[in-house]
Amino acid sequence: QVQLVESGGGLVQAGGSLRLSCAASGNIVSINAMGWYRQAPGKQRELVARMDRGGSTNYADFVKGRFTISRDNAKNTGALQMNSLKPEDTAVYYCNVDATTRGSRAPYWGQGTQVTVSS
Repeated sequence: QVQLVESGGGLVQAGGSLRLSCAASGNIVSINAMGWYRQAPGKQRELVARMDRGGSTNYADFVKGRFTISRDNAKNTGALQMNSLKPEDTAVYYCNVDATTRGSRAPYWGQGTQVTVSS
């Protein structure tokens, strides 16, 4: 099993910045990919950014140039730096990993952290 703990959400004014962090623990052999998703009220969960183990990234169009994903493979941690935040970025943000544990490979989700951007 893999446990994910997120931190860094909060309330910020439009144009401001926040940094989300994700720490993975458990019987981890490797984290193959780490990503961030978000879900706003009444909407489906959507991909924000994702990074594979080799460092290749994938960003949603609506965050390109504003958000930056990073990870530390040795520490099994990751982060999402969010700049130039907009009210429409308000959502619960979830860390997701594709992890290999002893004997299996599966996706895991964090509990989510609220990001609220005021206008």
